[in-house]
Amino acid sequence: MGEAVEFYHSNGVSGINHKESGKTIDENHMCCWYEEVIDDNLKWSFALNSVLHKGTSQYQDIVLLDTKHFGKALVIDGKMQSAEVDEFIYHECLIHPALLCHPNPKTIFIMGGGEGSAAREALRHNSIEKVVMCDIDQEVVDFCRRYLTVNQEAFRNKKLNLVINDAKAELERRNEKFDIIVGDLADPVEGGPCYQLYTKSFYERILKPKLNVNGIFVTQAGPAGIFTHKEVFSSIYNTVKQVFKYVVAYAAHVPSFADTWGWVMVSRHKLILIPLD
Repeated sequence: MGEAVEFYHSNGVSGINHKESGKTIDENHMCCWYEEVIDDNLKWSFALNSVLHKGTSQYQDIVLLDTKHFGKALVIDGKMQSAEVDEFIYHECLIHPALLCHPNPKTIFIMGGGEGSAAREALRHNSIEKVVMCDIDQEVVDFCRRYLTVNQEAFRNKKLNLVINDAKAELERRNEKFDIIVGDLADPVEGGPCYQLYTKSFYERILKPKLNVNGIFVTQAGPAGIFTHKEVFSSIYNTVKQVFKYVVAYAAHVPSFADTWGWVMVSRHKLILIPLD
């Protein structure tokens, strides 16, 4: 998605922006618009009811908005992460295909996923015995656990093992293997914190050995629209294809992202959807 965020009052005066712009939240006025730059000549705007909460962690800025059209929306470092009315599209597509392709999924490792929605969807499956959610940012996890009420039950679930650590380091240190590994991470921007979790070396040396015999890996793969699929979607697909024999790419439109979004699912074995009883 975009690189910057702006909020405008009805009189056109800017009230809030991503920290790199140098603007700050004006607590004394009602913010009317959230604006995200998608491209040099393209912006995406939402009418706001209010800014519900804001915070800053060691790694990123966090804002929770109340939008008129999409409900509560989580924005991290000036980029839309999820919106209340349609986040289910992203998270159901991320989680359910992999679990439905596995004959008996019991254990899941989620890289990232700090808002808790991926864990929520995984825990809907009765076969699941353990979900490890590993996110590097304690403040984001605490923020989402407190303010995203839709996921509070998932955070309280005894099957959820929450770990605050770098996902690469956590996978390396664990001796156990998993039925499903999920990449619910930011896009692989070179030099960014998640870039190393999208490399051939990581997939080959660290991730693949941590999958059980019938194990499946699935990752979000960024924008997959006609004009945006070359940003990261194509490169993610081509990278995992060098490591795994069976690779399936799929996409769905996410209205609050203003684009089609992509996911890539891989395995050592042919991927076939298994009907539920």
